[in-house]
Amino acid sequence: MTKLEELKTALGQQMDVSKMKFTHAVGDDVIELEKNQLIPALRFLRNHSFDFLMDVCGADYPARAKRFDVVYHLFSSKEGQRLRIKVALAEGESVPSALQVWRGADWFEREAFDMFGIIFEGHPNLKKLLTHHQFVGHPLRKDYEADHQQHCDSVQPIHFLNDENSRGDVLNENLVPLNIGPSHPAMHGTLRVMVELDGETIVRVNNEIGYLHRCFEKMAETHPYNQVIPYTDRLNYCSAPSNNVGYCKTVEKLLGVEIPARAQAMRVILMELSRVIDHIVAVGTGGVDLGALTSFFHLFTYREKVYTLFEKLCGARLTVSMTRVGGMAQDAPDGWFDDVLAFCKDMRGGVDEITKLMLDNKIFIKRTQGVCPVKSNEAIEWGYTGPMLRASGVNLDLRKLTPYYGYDGLNFDVPVGSNGDIYDRYLVRIEEMKQSLRIIEQVCKNMPGGDYTIRDKGIVLPEKKDVYGNIEGLMNHFMLVIKGLRPPVGETYDATEAPNGELGFYLVSDGSANPYRLKVRPPCFAIYQSFPHVVRGSMLADAIATVASMNVIAGELDR
Repeated sequence: MTKLEELKTALGQQMDVSKMKFTHAVGDDVIELEKNQLIPALRFLRNHSFDFLMDVCGADYPARAKRFDVVYHLFSSKEGQRLRIKVALAEGESVPSALQVWRGADWFEREAFDMFGIIFEGHPNLKKLLTHHQFVGHPLRKDYEADHQQHCDSVQPIHFLNDENSRGDVLNENLVPLNIGPSHPAMHGTLRVMVELDGETIVRVNNEIGYLHRCFEKMAETHPYNQVIPYTDRLNYCSAPSNNVGYCKTVEKLLGVEIPARAQAMRVILMELSRVIDHIVAVGTGGVDLGALTSFFHLFTYREKVYTLFEKLCGARLTVSMTRVGGMAQDAPDGWFDDVLAFCKDMRGGVDEITKLMLDNKIFIKRTQGVCPVKSNEAIEWGYTGPMLRASGVNLDLRKLTPYYGYDGLNFDVPVGSNGDIYDRYLVRIEEMKQSLRIIEQVCKNMPGGDYTIRDKGIVLPEKKDVYGNIEGLMNHFMLVIKGLRPPVGETYDATEAPNGELGFYLVSDGSANPYRLKVRPPCFAIYQSFPHVVRGSMLADAIATVASMNVIAGELDR
């Protein structure tokens, strides 16, 4: 009996499944149900081991009577299984809010409301999230033109969530209202935090995003598959290769192709180098926010060395676009893997030094230990993944639970914290840097031979020597550029263990040269929505330290 059949049997004991549709699509189990069945089904599935709500998103099908799909991506941390729940809605229909099952549904539902106009009944704060308050319409609907811009000429005053523990937007004259960001040196990127202070203590807090929205998902709908790759660079720009790999891996899953072993190994090296430099940003800037400027300069020396490795490989440093659907853009130059091994040896000393500078420093310890902790059950409720989740004591790493690209054959450990405080978040990231170096060294010393890409003429462009050297290569190039890469009709969700957690892509293909729908599930999004809950009642300086420990990257947060 398959997992889907087991679920159908188990659900059938609780509710009527005759109106549900159970299918298996491109490696994913899918259940389509009616809106009145949603909450009972979600509650049952959560109790039936699907403990994580990874994403909620919309998709627009204007030609259908029920125009919208509301899509819920569930995950079981115990079994490594994924499940997709879909509810079809007509224009003007609403669906019950999943907030009554998972707190982490909050921002995901607000995003779907903002982008598509989908109403989530019972959501206490169903307001715009990514677009500004003067924006008219819903940009991810198919009838919204991609080049239609709307400018904002005013700023909203300080405001707070209108929940049972607050007074709405009415300010207390005995408390101090304060804006932190988006233009503020203590805010990482374009983040706006609004607080009400009793002295130095935060009484109320609200965070506002949307200042760096680049329309990634809308642009993906208007560009061929391979031209989407440069846009992925600009999601988490602190570790661009991880985004490249995550997107290409999703398209390859829909195509049903497996890339060569050498390409897999190169991707692993790039992803682990990305993990190291991403953690360098988190730890280094976290030190700056606590007054430890030396650690920032020290660590960024090593980040620049990784940039030099990227530059030797592809010519770019920050936004690299190194991967291609089917493998890599090109093979590594002679001596590159030796350079990577030399960096690993050098970096080990750097990690030991930063441990002495920060983690063993009395001031750092007092500023971080026991500060703004998140318990394991709260982390799961909010949809935490990556170092933030593991710092809270949950041992979940996709490289171990659902391994890909040969991770199951590599020897490395997954560091797990116990307190979920700021100190544990840094401990986990420091240890993860060491483990990434172990992984890189193993792969570099056992680099497979063979090609760096598949040679499918309908997927990969021929090499230049063939384009310029023979008519067959020229015609292959011409046809792929004109016709474009065309995955079969279908949909899939795929995820990788990015530096900040699960980076997932939900891809829908209608058989054309452009993605019909491409939804990215960025790790920071689920984490940062919990920020007001985490810092409420703490000191203002602790809130600044918490932003750094969450490593919120505005590029993937706003997309």
